[in-house]
Amino acid sequence: MKASKIIKSLLSLCLLVCILSGCKTSDVESDTSNLPVITLGSDNYPPYNYLNEDGNPTGIDVDLATEAFKRLGYRVKVVQIDWEKNKELLESGKIDCIMACFSMEGRLDDYKWAGPYIASQQVIAVNSDSDIYTLNDLEGKNVAVQSTTKPEGILLNGNYNLGNLISLNHRELIFTFLQKGYVDAIGAHEESIIQYMKDYDADFRILEEPLMRVGIGVAFSKNDKRGICEKLDKTLKEMRKDGTSKKIIGKYLSHPEKYLEVDDFAY
Repeated sequence: MKASKIIKSLLSLCLLVCILSGCKTSDVESDTSNLPVITLGSDNYPPYNYLNEDGNPTGIDVDLATEAFKRLGYRVKVVQIDWEKNKELLESGKIDCIMACFSMEGRLDDYKWAGPYIASQQVIAVNSDSDIYTLNDLEGKNVAVQSTTKPEGILLNGNYNLGNLISLNHRELIFTFLQKGYVDAIGAHEESIIQYMKDYDADFRILEEPLMRVGIGVAFSKNDKRGICEKLDKTLKEMRKDGTSKKIIGKYLSHPEKYLEVDDFAY
């Protein structure tokens, strides 16, 4: 058999194996195993970052980061971090960036930012039978938040005259505290509350009046001179324009277009 015929036979065999095994050419094209790694720090925060049934990181931020950094020639390694130590980990170089539904508001001088790439609302949620309907109704009430998050700062520095503000290390605990009646309300990103209600069939009610509308960004160290932050910012803008971001967000949230209304933020 001539060499050309052998090659043709081998190509045909490979094609048959691919057809039988269900592989696609895109699987080969999407291989990122040889790319340099970007270590992304986050915590468990559905629908932005959480572990799927196979124990792999997934969510809005994971998918956006994977696509954006792939376009820049990197592959992403998502690591769960102690959220209260996020800046320390970033400054030490143990992680390259923070992408965890991270609000830019009030933190512009603390980090170098790519974004905002998503618009979000910090809101108050209560049990469905609560008599709390407005932010003014929080007076004298006990409210739980995740420590070091934006709702903590808003409620600490605002004129809400709370009974107690309870700051918890783990986000999941604030929902438990509300369901058990240990607190009257919780403060968090609207999307995380919606996701929790969907996952656990919880009967919460989100107040119509938000605490704050914020832009979500990717945080790098102020001392990072690699230029990755600036390139990522440009790539995330391109992904909004070409429809990639809307498609990704739509996998997790209804009406994804409203989360892309970021041009009004003067950051």
